[in-house]
Amino acid sequence: MDQRLSRILPAEEQLAGRIGEKRLHICHLGKFYAPALGGMETHVRTLAQAQAKSGAQVHVVCVNHVGQSGRDVTWRRFRTTRSAEEWDGPVRVTRLGRWASFARFEVCPKMLGLVKRLIAFGTDVFHLHVPNPTMLLALAFVRRPPPLVITYHSDVVRHRVLARAVRPFEHVVFTRAREILSNSPNYQAGSSLLQQYADKVQVLPMGLDLEPYYHPSSAALDHARRLRTELGCPLWLMVGRLVYYKGIHDALHALKRVPGKLLLIGTGPLEAALRRLARELLIEDRIVWRGQASADEVAGAYQAATALWFPSNARSEGFGLVQVEAMASGCPVINTAIPASGVSWVSRHDETGLTIPMNDWAALAEAANRLLTEPGLRERLAAAALKRARQEFDDRIMAERSLAIYRNVLAGSAGRSSHFPQERRAIA
Repeated sequence: MDQRLSRILPAEEQLAGRIGEKRLHICHLGKFYAPALGGMETHVRTLAQAQAKSGAQVHVVCVNHVGQSGRDVTWRRFRTTRSAEEWDGPVRVTRLGRWASFARFEVCPKMLGLVKRLIAFGTDVFHLHVPNPTMLLALAFVRRPPPLVITYHSDVVRHRVLARAVRPFEHVVFTRAREILSNSPNYQAGSSLLQQYADKVQVLPMGLDLEPYYHPSSAALDHARRLRTELGCPLWLMVGRLVYYKGIHDALHALKRVPGKLLLIGTGPLEAALRRLARELLIEDRIVWRGQASADEVAGAYQAATALWFPSNARSEGFGLVQVEAMASGCPVINTAIPASGVSWVSRHDETGLTIPMNDWAALAEAANRLLTEPGLRERLAAAALKRARQEFDDRIMAERSLAIYRNVLAGSAGRSSHFPQERRAIA
């Protein structure tokens, strides 16, 4: 065996997750991995950890987003990174070095060779997470493809030139895939690509380890108390990268029509422009730009917040995992009705939160004020949000569902039965 590969892939241990007498070997191909921020990154880590705890041997291959200085260079086009191997608890992580990044395409010369070695080693299932042109191209050039499952997180909305360039390779890989997973029953209706492979699509909702939100740590609760003392009530919260499709400019306009302060957790390329807009709107003193925050600080923010604002405005936002975090914390969500996106399916209108039209800051302000003025509304939504998070979005439920899909794939089954039969019929 290649000595480098033997270091990447550990010896089998006696754990419960097996097919027959063989321990299941899974390789996830993601874009980046924690501590990189983002919905796909969070999902890959959560799924890998939950599967490993269920007894599978799990390996994640991703691009290294940290430069030699130790800083995040995700958004720096010509910054190089080095390859690194490490353990994240029971999960092996290989971070491939990149040479450059063009329109979200990471140039990683070692990617194809590593995939070939993993296939030769005997990996049972490759699980590709897209959009992810780097990993997709590597799989397209593999002559003897392994059993492949794809999670389709979202259509490519902004980088359309790159999307057209990789389309022929995308067709090769999607044709080879045994199953294509959508994270909500709504997304397929608006995706021309998913509709091409409709017979392979089934639903696997994303989940999270929700314990830190069900039962916040003492540090999280202390942070929540500090936020209430320092920022007062109402406190509106946004969590995520400062990028175009998050609708943060709508949030700033809405803030002019509601009382309280807005706490923004996250960084991104639009921060300078958003700060200028806040000054122009004369609300600079009512916004707290927290930047990156620890897990306890984020959990505490959900406990302190009146509601999570989630006014995303493009199908790049296919699910919205921070909604699940808020729901598990008993924090209602104000989200947007993005056509053929899972966002408004995760948190449902007038059940676990309030849903408004896209790009409508006046509607956002109206929904926020409704939470403040309508007796019992926030409490009702918070209780229902917590219940829905427990039933649908716990990581243990997600892991069980995913392993069942893999077993169907390896058994040669088409795996056409859905875990969500009613909702699947609705989008067929």
